[in-house]
Amino acid sequence: MELTLTGILTALIVGLIVGALGRLVIPGRQSMPIWLHMLIGVGAALLGTVLARAMGIATETAGVDWAELLVQVVLAALAVALVSGIGGRRSVSRY
Repeated sequence: MELTLTGILTALIVGLIVGALGRLVIPGRQSMPIWLHMLIGVGAALLGTVLARAMGIATETAGVDWAELLVQVVLAALAVALVSGIGGRRSVSRY
């Protein structure tokens, strides 16, 4: 696999989309910066592709691989829920 500028930019754009879709799946407000969504999305996109291939889902087809995208978005949603849950517990209680 050759690492090119186009490949890096494509991974960042796909990661941003997957991270945003993962955020939309989780109900409620997540106060996370955009760079964290991109980071979660890129990680979920990479891990989702590996997991989809391990599950026997075709990932090298022409067009959009909907099953692969579903795996990626589910992973991104789980990661967003985990990260926002950890960050959301730092609230100050007032008695």
